[in-house]
Order: sequence, then structure tokens, then C-alpha cells
Amino acid sequence: MARNVKERLSMKKWVKRIALGMIILVIVATVAFVWWASHPLEAMPEALQALESDSRVLVIPKKWIVFSPLENSPEMGIILYPGGHVDPLAYAPLAKQIAAEGNLVIIPRMPFNLAVLDIDVAGEIMQANTTIKTWVIGGHSLGGAMAAEYVAANPSAVAGLFMWASYPAESTNLSDLADLKVLSIYGTKDGGVEEIRVSRERLPQNTMWIEMDGANHAQFGWYGKQSGDGEATISRQEQQEMILENMLAFLRAIEK
Repeated sequence: MARNVKERLSMKKWVKRIALGMIILVIVATVAFVWWASHPLEAMPEALQALESDSRVLVIPKKWIVFSPLENSPEMGIILYPGGHVDPLAYAPLAKQIAAEGNLVIIPRMPFNLAVLDIDVAGEIMQANTTIKTWVIGGHSLGGAMAAEYVAANPSAVAGLFMWASYPAESTNLSDLADLKVLSIYGTKDGGVEEIRVSRERLPQNTMWIEMDGANHAQFGWYGKQSGDGEATISRQEQQEMILENMLAFLRAIEK
């Protein structure tokens, strides 16, 4: 009898120790995640310079980073979801250049720098900008994938989807959205180029496919190198110019 009591007491101690150990592991993992998520790949100085307003574009870098053209009242709005674990400011140069052509461009800051945690923020942005007649959504990498998720759930909310070095999840099929204009642009040196190429069957047949020779994943923004990426054989500036040229052509096609 006394032995059984001792065994039960010993077992309770071990259960308590295991439970305490698991709690500590969860706390450590949570703290590690919060620290990691709060320290994204930093925007380069070139990106931060693009946050300055000028004679063509008013920049408001608050909860949403807004680039508003000054020469006209924009009718088209572009929502850009940033890549996972990337400072959203890294996309400021391209956003500002697109805005300079007469478009409202908005980059939302994502919780813990992960678009998967706020896929529906596009709806809030649209509700706050009711004067915009046509909306286009997209993003870089994880941002593009989450933009595709938003479109899948809200197909009538947008006229176009752009995917920068990105592709929809295997469970997300947009191929039957015949009226949706889509741009998929990526580089031959991207670490995930094959996944992008095989996503063709999940996108509409009229998708614009642009493959940039020598371009990689990280040069879609201004944030330096990225783990698992290929080595670009063209400069960041050259790649950015290609992206801008094709984005503007894509937007003009939607306007027609």
C-alpha cells in the first residue's frame, strides 16, 4: 500500500515536471517567434528614400503605406501585399513609380510581417477608398499567394491579380475566373522558379507570363539577399525596371 502511494506521488511529480517543461518550451518558442517576426529583412536606404513625397506622389507611411498621385484623382487602386518576413518599406521604390503614373498604391503592414495573418485587409483598404473605381491586388512571394487567396474568396472585388515571384497554393484554383486579368512575373534565378512554372494550370488561360532572364527573388524589393534564393546575373535596378515596365503594361490592359 505504502509503495503504491509512493509510486503515485512519484508519477505526479513527473507529470508536473513534464507539464512545466512543455509550458517552458511553448514560452521559449513564442518568444523566439515574436523576436524573429519583429526583425524582418530590412529595407535598404534606396527604399527609405522613396518614402519622401515629391511633386508627383504624396507618401503617407502609417498603418498602411500609401502612395497617392498628386496630378490627378486616381481611378485605379493597387494593393501590394509584401513578402513574408520582409520589411514592407522595401517595396516603396516600385510602389512610388507605379503611383507616379496616376495610380493609388497601398502597401499594408502585416501582423508579424506575414500576409497570411491578415489576408482580408484588402477589404478594409477598399472600404476606406470608395472613390476608386477599379482595384488590382497582388504581392511578392507569400504576399502574392495570400493575394490569390483573397481573390479566390472575393472574385468580384478586383479586376486584376499580379504575382511577383509567387504562385497560388495547390488548393487554390483560379483557372475558371475568365474575367480576371493576371500577371505572373518571375526570374530565372529564383530559388522557387519550378513551383512558379507549374502553377500555370491554377491560373486563367489569359494570364500574362513574364520570365526575366537573370532575375532572382530578392530583387523584387530593396532588402538585400534572401536565404534559398539564386544569384541574380542582372542588377537590382535592371530587374526593378523590368518589373515596372511589365506592371504598367498590365495595368494599362486592365484599363482598356
